[in-house]
Amino acid sequence: MRNKNNYISVSPALRKVKHLAPMLGADISFVGRIKRYINVRNSRGKAVLAWGRKPSSLVAARYAKRHRLPLLRIEDAFLRSVELGAHCPPLGVVADSEGIYYDARSASELEAFILQPLDEEQQQRANTIQNRWCELKLSKYNLHRSHNVDYGRPYVLLVDQTAGDASINYGLASAESFQEMLSVAKQRFPDHLLVIKTHPDVIAGLKQGHFNIEKLANEPNVRLEGRALHTPDIIEGADAVFCVTSQVGFEALLWGKTVYTFGMPFYAGWGLTNDALKAPSRRKPVSLQQLLYAALVRYARYWHPEKQAACQVEELMEWIGQQRIWRQRFPEKLLAERFPRWKREYLKTFFSGTQLQFMPRGEALPENGPCVVWGRQEKPNCLCVEDGFIRSVGLGADLTAPKSWVIDDMGMYYDATRPSRLEAILNDYEFSEEELSRADALVERLVKEQVSKYNVGDNSWKRPKMAKTVILVPGQVESDASIQYGSPHLKQNVELLAQVRKRNPDAHIVYKPHPDVVAGLRNPDSNESEQVQFCDEIVIRDNMASLLEKLAPGDEVHTMTSLTGFEALLRGVRVCCYGQPFYSGWGLTQDLYPNLRRQKTRSLYELVAATLIIYPRYLSSNSRRLTSVEQALNEIAEERKVLQTATLLFRIRRSMKRKVLRLKRF
Repeated sequence: MRNKNNYISVSPALRKVKHLAPMLGADISFVGRIKRYINVRNSRGKAVLAWGRKPSSLVAARYAKRHRLPLLRIEDAFLRSVELGAHCPPLGVVADSEGIYYDARSASELEAFILQPLDEEQQQRANTIQNRWCELKLSKYNLHRSHNVDYGRPYVLLVDQTAGDASINYGLASAESFQEMLSVAKQRFPDHLLVIKTHPDVIAGLKQGHFNIEKLANEPNVRLEGRALHTPDIIEGADAVFCVTSQVGFEALLWGKTVYTFGMPFYAGWGLTNDALKAPSRRKPVSLQQLLYAALVRYARYWHPEKQAACQVEELMEWIGQQRIWRQRFPEKLLAERFPRWKREYLKTFFSGTQLQFMPRGEALPENGPCVVWGRQEKPNCLCVEDGFIRSVGLGADLTAPKSWVIDDMGMYYDATRPSRLEAILNDYEFSEEELSRADALVERLVKEQVSKYNVGDNSWKRPKMAKTVILVPGQVESDASIQYGSPHLKQNVELLAQVRKRNPDAHIVYKPHPDVVAGLRNPDSNESEQVQFCDEIVIRDNMASLLEKLAPGDEVHTMTSLTGFEALLRGVRVCCYGQPFYSGWGLTQDLYPNLRRQKTRSLYELVAATLIIYPRYLSSNSRRLTSVEQALNEIAEERKVLQTATLLFRIRRSMKRKVLRLKRF
């Protein structure tokens, strides 16, 4: 008896797409070369998967025929991914049991979907998708940055394709079709610039296209465009688009452009394009909404890399669109100092969209940059990187993967001696209602879920019942730059404790040493033995968030520059600053030594929006891409659950992995 929820794959390439099974809503069994012939039981299944019409699909077709199973052809969808196919698996695929969309010689499921009428709700959905597609400037691949494309005169776009592209032959076209395309473009648009978009490798002579580059280079009305431009940027300004079988023609239709075709791609023959070839009788006039809805909604399956679940096209569009926005922030190329090896891959992701060149060991930073450095740097044009405010589940010194880093082009948030990008945001930025609403929700969530910077420790401390006022003093790593550059008067934890006791002789003072110091990952405090005379209690293991939750109204947090002060503000706890941390000076804290550059009064939600939404960058461990603070919190919650239920063996393996990483850190 066949397992109706099981597909069979004989393709190693399909096997690498780990999320293909949930996208298709079924299990997939891989049958290797030997098992294809000796294990008849492998013939049980719903269908055999083939990768389009690639040569490997012939093996799948033979297997399906031998075992009398249907063949389901898989291909990349029209919205595929951020990066190119060689670097990441598809986030969108199409599955076709009739044929495949680019093969005009036979029918496909896409053609049947295109002919289906739309109700009012579906038409509205198609219109919304079309508008959002253009707003986000999406394409099949979304690797390249957006640029302002201006040729100084009206132009039409002609799309070259690399020699051997299978869609040309299957699209009823040939190499001669490209020459016909050029000839017709010259006739129809004699006064326009003809921009031929070709692959950069064709310009460099590494690949072969369909035009004589040397000949066309001498024609004044022809421009060979071999730059790595984002496709929508060049579509947007074109008065018309000419294609043989390229998907660019479909995207041009979404932009409302006049499209000429010289093959029979999936979007031709429906009355929406000017076609050089006669359409198959299967194709009838339809609306653009029918074509769009069929291609992007009915025909394709999508995977959300953060949610790790199948999704609708709109969800993937928004995710890719946000990735594009984040990738535009920094220059296209940057030098980077010699970061520890374990940080480099994270750095590349936090700087997605920027090509980083790491400097050799011992080489000095350039005087005028621009370059990327870790921590505070006084040289101009440096982008300074540091841990964010919601960093990880685990300690930074223990090489735990970071959830957030901040990248500052002015200074660094903990350096009160000069302005930082965060300070500039708080001084000048106009916050939107959406940002403040998100900040409101973040405050509620951070408090409810007891999130702190490192999210480690237990929940055993109890507030003394007889204490009138409890003052929580968070310890800091005394060698940390935030004390050196953010606390102009006090530099040691024992100095802070002495000042707190002097100012509050009757308070119950609770001191919590920094977790990195407790773990032995950083140097111990100066005069550590003297700390006990200034405090009533030293708490070692408790999670900082749970400590803050147990403080009563009237209790306080006293600190030099610790992030605990910011976390206390989120919970409505009064904070007294003996230094000049980033959250001081905005009317929310009692400041013993105010920073005179900070004159503007900000609300808690404005401070949170600047600090947690606008200033940092977050990294998703699910997608290994940039993400939002909300998704970072989702993943932190999941990681904390895993650690709480982890077996002893899991903890031992995790500890050993950290030790190996420390050995390789440089």
